Amino acid sequence: MRYSAVVLGMLAAGASAGAAMAQEAADAVAPEGAAATVAAEFSDISPEVAAALQAKAAGTPVQADNWMVAAANPHAVAAGAKVLKAGGTAADAMVAVQSVLGLVEPQSSGLGGGAFLVWYDAKTGEVTTLDGRETAPLAATPRLFQDENGEPMKFFDAVVGGRSVGTPGTPALMEAAHRRWGQANWPSLFEDAIALADGGFSVSPRLAGLIERDADRLSRWPETAAYFLPGGTPLAEGATLTNPAYGDTLRHIARDGAQGFYTGPVAEAITSAVRGAEGNPGLLSAMDLALYQVKERPAVCVTYRAFEACGMGPPSSGALTVGQILGMLGNYDLAALGADNPEAWRLIGDASRLAFADRGRYMADSDFVPMPTKGLVAQDYLADRANLLSGDDALPEVAPGNPAFDHALNFADDESIEFPSTSHISIVDQYGNVLSMTTTIENGFGSRVMAAGFLLNNELTDFSFRTHRDGVPIANRLEPGKRPRSSMAPTIVLKDGKPALAVGSPGGSRIIGYVAKTIVAWADWGMDVQQAVGLPHLVNRFGTYDLEAGTEATALEQPLSEMGFEVNTRDLTSGLHVIEIGEGLKGAADPRREGIALGG
Repeated sequence: MRYSAVVLGMLAAGASAGAAMAQEAADAVAPEGAAATVAAEFSDISPEVAAALQAKAAGTPVQADNWMVAAANPHAVAAGAKVLKAGGTAADAMVAVQSVLGLVEPQSSGLGGGAFLVWYDAKTGEVTTLDGRETAPLAATPRLFQDENGEPMKFFDAVVGGRSVGTPGTPALMEAAHRRWGQANWPSLFEDAIALADGGFSVSPRLAGLIERDADRLSRWPETAAYFLPGGTPLAEGATLTNPAYGDTLRHIARDGAQGFYTGPVAEAITSAVRGAEGNPGLLSAMDLALYQVKERPAVCVTYRAFEACGMGPPSSGALTVGQILGMLGNYDLAALGADNPEAWRLIGDASRLAFADRGRYMADSDFVPMPTKGLVAQDYLADRANLLSGDDALPEVAPGNPAFDHALNFADDESIEFPSTSHISIVDQYGNVLSMTTTIENGFGSRVMAAGFLLNNELTDFSFRTHRDGVPIANRLEPGKRPRSSMAPTIVLKDGKPALAVGSPGGSRIIGYVAKTIVAWADWGMDVQQAVGLPHLVNRFGTYDLEAGTEATALEQPLSEMGFEVNTRDLTSGLHVIEIGEGLKGAADPRREGIALGG
């Protein structure tokens, strides 16, 4: 594949993307500096980790024959690689990876949050998904985030404290995946995380920068402040951090399974912290924890070129919205246009806007509201929506379509906020199983409330703060026991029924654009996985076209503006982790973060 000078510049510049904008600093990625700085921080873990860091710095994929893991922190990746090397499955390795991520990358995911998992089973050839999304407490009401006048609260007034905490789902999902597909000894999967918690780990540049930026909110709760701001000072890069409380929590889970989290002293610590958050207490109860269940759901799959992209359906909007974007773009020859052609990005941008219009009106927890899930990705419906892209300029306005509906019910458009945070894990094991899992506590550092060594989520703020608009209900309104809508889009791409790509990213509602762009770059523009991950971002959700600052994406600012787009140059910090499955394995980690891919 031949790249133009602009594309080559985009690929090179994408590796040095900076921090997210100030208004999203609670989850923004602090600039990591030169690749050498990150390499120095982690390269002493093992020679394999050092080699993986060098490959990422060079912009080349990591290659392997048998197994591979890609995730956001080298400590976590090393733990997963250890499990895979010993003969464990992708499900086994995920438990080890997630356990370490919750310690070394606590602002993004952990035991106090939730996750979506997409699984390709090599024995059956089938793709399925596990829903470990948080649930609203049974005592919650639709007006939880409204003031006495029925008006929505300010976002961070709602987030910081116990009010925003939903029932965590990650520990239950870890156990559910291991029971279905694991074969390693369960307690052994926590050994590396426990060792790091007890013995300490070095605070990474990214974590240190994020703590400093969020120090005011972190200081509001004594346990959180004592951990992240000892003596009132933010933890510094390179400081050794121990977390014996987290180690103890993992020992409970290792011994008793997920029940060691959802009942007993850990559960008591969670409910006490949530209900005791002075000034903004929450409603989470022991009953909510004891009743939590992971749900296995059918994957949502959409055909794109010679591929089939499969991901997580409701309560995630990820697979539906990514699928809609790809389904519309499938009617146009992006390969012929090329990656540096403004026309290609006009199509991508407006396809995304149309998909987000449908997302805002129809997508929510389908256990609570009827959803036109099949209609939203029906081939004839997407063809009709694609016809709207046939002009030369940006669409002057977009509106939700009218997909085939199983039920006659009208919804109003949503306005919920979904800030970027989260982490993504991609794993392939030696048996041919493939796992793509996106995991989160929602906003950076979640609710800022800490219990038993880990942060608790603020996932309830992913619900719409309003319940109705002009008397019409909003699908994503809060209801007791309901799961908030998400944009997490863990995806497995198939070709001829076999896995070809595992992909996903953090980034709030921009996750959808990051994943769709990466699939297009790989499938249409012939980029290898590391080039596709490093390609600068251009994302359009609601009308404004965001271009990644400091990269050659800004070369498209004028032509996109001339097409009628409102253009905004800003930092766009994804965390893509991708594995290509074909003749061997090729792994890629986002140059915008600290993660790596490692294989054997």
